[in-house]
Amino acid sequence: MEGLRFECVPGCTNCCRVRGWVYITEDDLRRAAAFLGLNAADFEARYVVRTKHTLRLRKPRGSQCYFLEERGCRIHPVNPVQCRLFPFWPELVEDRKNWESTAQNCPGIHRGPLIQIGKAVEAADEMRRAYPSHYDWK
Repeated sequence: MEGLRFECVPGCTNCCRVRGWVYITEDDLRRAAAFLGLNAADFEARYVVRTKHTLRLRKPRGSQCYFLEERGCRIHPVNPVQCRLFPFWPELVEDRKNWESTAQNCPGIHRGPLIQIGKAVEAADEMRRAYPSHYDWK
């Protein structure tokens, strides 16, 4: 795939409203807790589901995320790796069909400056490192 164009559209929260889970890292948990003035254990008890291999944010009734508000993300300055790197996820960067499909819901795809594929692949690799259980199926 050649270079990609992406620029987040101010006020858009479409990526936050797509069905699915928001996975987090241990660092994400600690940063979000501190940002909200909570200790990590309290944040986890209130907002996180921990399984053997993953951490993910709980979903409230009628919403995809506890932190999604009308004006955007309440924890945006410390948002999880998954959120921060969107749309530069391996499954999107490495597959033009997936990229184009995602563009149907994301007005920022195909706009803004050209992002060299090397930079996009670096971001995708960061996703792999942050969430190895999602990408290491070998």
